[in-house]
Amino acid sequence: MLLEKLAGVDGLRWVRFLYAYPNKITKRLLETIAAHDNICSYMDVPLQHASPTVLKRMKRGGGSDVFLRSIEKMRRIIPGVTLRTSFIVGFPGETEKEFEELCDFVKEAELDWMGAFGYSDQEGAGAFDQDKKLSAREIESRRKSLMSIQKRISRAKKKTLIGQEFDLLLEGASTESDLLLEGRTAMHAPEIDGKVFVNDYPEGSEPKEGEFYRCRITAAHDYDLVAEIV
Repeated sequence: MLLEKLAGVDGLRWVRFLYAYPNKITKRLLETIAAHDNICSYMDVPLQHASPTVLKRMKRGGGSDVFLRSIEKMRRIIPGVTLRTSFIVGFPGETEKEFEELCDFVKEAELDWMGAFGYSDQEGAGAFDQDKKLSAREIESRRKSLMSIQKRISRAKKKTLIGQEFDLLLEGASTESDLLLEGRTAMHAPEIDGKVFVNDYPEGSEPKEGEFYRCRITAAHDYDLVAEIV
């Protein structure tokens, strides 16, 4: 397996496996990730929806029950795995009931990271000619509603990290404030997940961009973390 070969490359600190389609996640893949310290315990699985009927219209398989079993398997084989997914809200014909199925799934799955995107027409795409399209206003309302559910989940999950220590890849000065540094842990894929803001480090040291440091989480927000280098 390519992933095993990458894990064996000398000096390679982090390998991150992204965009794993649900039907391609094998036990061997999960066991490979779990067996190597330099493969991030991180799974990005683009589920797109949780209602079987919507997924069928998307020409995809699966559904809430299947996905929950898969998530349980990932968490069982890879202790402490970080899970990310993305959903499309307002796909043509999406009923209130189907949207509620998606919301219920998000509440039960308690994923670490989630993106929600409103459906938009793309000429030439399979869904372009489908009937029963929702208004842009309704699509945005549903997207915000789904993200508010995830926001509460994320806030609770981030709070549990306070006091824990992680390896941090320092990315340099923060874009939020000149007084902060920022970086990411193995739980954070570049550009798509939250950030770790560093507001303290040992006196006399000068943390350098691109270097790894041990950090302790001192505070948590809805999506971002605050840490000190120890």
